[in-house]
Formats: sequence, C-alpha cells, structure tokens
Amino acid sequence: MKRMLVNSINMLQDAKKGKYAVPHFNINNLEWTKYILEECNSHNIPVILGVSEGACKYMGGYNVVANMVKALIKDLNIQIDVCLHLDHGSTFSSCQQAIDAGFTSVMIDASKYDIEENKRITQEVVDCAHKFGVSVEAEVGHIGGNEDGVSNEIYHATVEDCVSLSQVGIDSIAPALGSVHGLYKGEPNLNFERMKIINDTLNIPLVLHGGTGIPDDDIKRAIACGISKININTELQIAWHDAVLEFVMNNKEIYDPRKVISSGQAAMKKVISDKIKLFFNR
Repeated sequence: MKRMLVNSINMLQDAKKGKYAVPHFNINNLEWTKYILEECNSHNIPVILGVSEGACKYMGGYNVVANMVKALIKDLNIQIDVCLHLDHGSTFSSCQQAIDAGFTSVMIDASKYDIEENKRITQEVVDCAHKFGVSVEAEVGHIGGNEDGVSNEIYHATVEDCVSLSQVGIDSIAPALGSVHGLYKGEPNLNFERMKIINDTLNIPLVLHGGTGIPDDDIKRAIACGISKININTELQIAWHDAVLEFVMNNKEIYDPRKVISSGQAAMKKVISDKIKLFFNR
C-alpha cells in the first residue's frame, strides 16, 4: 500500500487514549531521516519528523525537506504513519511556507508574547493550516535552554493560559512545565501535578519538549500524567557525534563522507529504539 504523509491529529489522540507517547525525532539531513524512518518502521510505530527553521535552511529549504521525506518513504517502502512537522515555527510566514511545501503539521511558537498576542498569532496559523488538513501545535510558557540559538528562561505555563490558548482550535499544546532544550544543568524538575491538571482539563494532547536527559521514570510519569508526544533531538546529536568522532579518530585514512556520516548510524538507531520501547512501554 502506498503510504502518504499524515497530520498528527489521529496519532496523538490515539496516544492520549492509549497512554503512550508518539516520538518526535528532529531531522537534520538525509541520513538522519533515513535512520529514523527505518528504525521506527522496524518497530511498526508512528513517528513525527520534526524540522526546525534552522534545519530547513541548512537542508536547502522547506520544499527540499518535504520532497526528501516523501521520496524516502516511497523508496524505503515505509509502512508506518509519518508526520512531517515544523518545530518551533516563529512566525505565521514560516508556518505558511512549511504548509505550502507539503508539511503535514506545524508548531507556531508565540510563547514569547503575552497570552492574548499568542492567541492572535496562533489563531491566524490555525485558520490557514486547517484549510489544508495540517495540524497545529502551540506553546504556553517558556521552555528553558537553547534551541537553534534562541535561549529561554523557564516560565511555567498556567492552567488558565492553556485553556485560553486551546480555545483557538489548536490540535496539541506544549505547556512549559520545567523541561529544557539541550542539556540540563542540574536535575530535571517537571511539574507533574500541573501537567495532570492540564491534561484532565483539556481534550487535546499534551507535548513535552526537551525530552533529552529526563530520567526514564520521569518520562513514564509524564506519560501517565497525559503527555502524548515527546521531542528528542540533542540525545540523537550526542550519540551520532560520539560514534563519528570515535570512527574518525580510529580511521584517519578514510575520507569518504558516506562512511564517515554512516558511522553514527548504529548509535543513533539504538537511541531511537530505546526511546520507542520507553514511550510505548514495551
């Protein structure tokens, strides 16, 4: 059966009901996309391929990314549901470009504004995206750490703001509740109590950004409190970097980029497999 890209609505609603989390793995090049698709396909689980604005620019643009993903799904005979998602879209324009290129999901991150401006911008994206069957994720509060060169201090989302933002018709929400992008300085401190209240209050799935570095027990607790999508990026970067560095140091006579880049494949796929087992409680 020919597979097509899908939006995130059904996969995340199924995860919310089934009390598991769909993995969102960020992609940065063709090889990473291939490894993620292959490993998720081997486990027969749905996956969300997240692409930041910076990664889109690095790979050549929104159209390059969308066509690359579609071609890999076809040529690799991928049989699972795949969602292509713009991660942390900063403006309506960037979301519109992703939609026009064939992305099936977008995140509009207007969390740096007050809640009313966040709602206004998010509503504009929702109105555009839903015309094309594209799902929309939004953010409330400030998720800490660094993402694509943008740093934030942690500011926890309130239940009231989550309810208010959900009213503009978004399909999922990422409430800032103590997680950070990149590596943690100290121990993660997630607000599980508020997470559960938000989940019990809203009908839409919750998203956890900054999944790298959170202990497995905390991940399991977050899923039990309603998290239906977990974003992983830094952990893949570290696994790939360490494996490639070891290969290069031990094989200085090898300069074929295919061999250098692919030397990180096994390490990356192990992280992907481990996360799948954790998120799906396997």
